[in-house]
Amino acid sequence: MHKVAESERLVAFLDIAPVRPGHVLIVPRAHHPFFDDMPADVAAELVQMAQPIARALKRLYGVPRVAFMFTGTDVAHAHGHLIPMVEKHDVTSRRYFAEEVVTFRPLPRLAPEELDETARRIRGELSA
Repeated sequence: MHKVAESERLVAFLDIAPVRPGHVLIVPRAHHPFFDDMPADVAAELVQMAQPIARALKRLYGVPRVAFMFTGTDVAHAHGHLIPMVEKHDVTSRRYFAEEVVTFRPLPRLAPEELDETARRIRGELSA
């Protein structure tokens, strides 16, 4: 795990198969299957942790926005995603696709060394 931040109830770390470099997951330590199952105070703390990380990602990657979302499509454990938005379609809705059949491939996993360096840079921005 390549941590970028943590608290008593949350841990933020890099996604091993990022949509874009710097893709961070923020995960409650306690199990809540979906975001609407999370206690409101945990959800609020997650957003509070996400905001400074998003600002750090904007500085590091020179992007005007960072997407923040809960998905839960791969793992039934509530978690937030922070994704530096390089292209407007980095995180999009199926309604934007013109093709009836869209195929997807698994995102490539990054090397541990690359994840280590990215996590170090994000932690550096958070402490700046």
